[in-house]
Amino acid sequence: MLRRLISPSYPRQIAHCNFRNMSSGPTKRIFAPGGTAEAPQAQQYTKGSLDRSQLETDPLAQFDTWFKHAQKSGVHQPETVNLATAELPSGRVSARMVYLKELDSRGFVVYSNWGTSRKSRDVASNPHASLTFYWPELERQVRVEGSCERLTDAESQVYFDTRIRGSRIGAWASQQSSVLTGREELEAQVEEVEKRFEGEEKIPVPPFWGGLRIVPDMVEFWQGRPSRLHDRFKFTLDGNNKWTVDRLSP
Repeated sequence: MLRRLISPSYPRQIAHCNFRNMSSGPTKRIFAPGGTAEAPQAQQYTKGSLDRSQLETDPLAQFDTWFKHAQKSGVHQPETVNLATAELPSGRVSARMVYLKELDSRGFVVYSNWGTSRKSRDVASNPHASLTFYWPELERQVRVEGSCERLTDAESQVYFDTRIRGSRIGAWASQQSSVLTGREELEAQVEEVEKRFEGEEKIPVPPFWGGLRIVPDMVEFWQGRPSRLHDRFKFTLDGNNKWTVDRLSP
């Protein structure tokens, strides 16, 4: 049977090796890395618990409470968040780490390039996104799902003005996610923008750059617990624009 499937031009030992690999499955490079030599099991979560009575009625208020607690507890850059988007019609998902820059009465705001980046193409075809915050120091996680809306240039300018000059120049210079021939090409683009705005402290926000607000219709709060029996509560926006809360199984 093996001879029928393999061309006579292939050495028998190579053919045998290929078939052996196919039958045995992929080679593991990392396996169950959470433990130590003394305790191979994964780390247990023991720093807290979460009950329905501890939650606010509004998930944005609850997030604000948790975020401020994370800041006071010394969590490293608690504003760091994974932003996931998906392109249609392919359904291919992409994700990246960004910074939450604002929380307002409508939702969560991040800033980025919306002209050339992968996420800009995703959002153009599918205006839905998700956010995931993870604060290991507190053994807490927050997941957000919702629709996307761009901030106006005037709104984006307010935050843009707080950035250091180099970051404002960089926003103009970088054609985010475009292929570069080398670092020199990027530095030449930065130099060109520097000359354009030489002597100007007030730099306008680029038309292709700005804020994106994720308006949530689902927010989940997760508190790690021992034996992976975590506390999870999901806020869902119902048809009457009211939030309902459910405890989820871990």
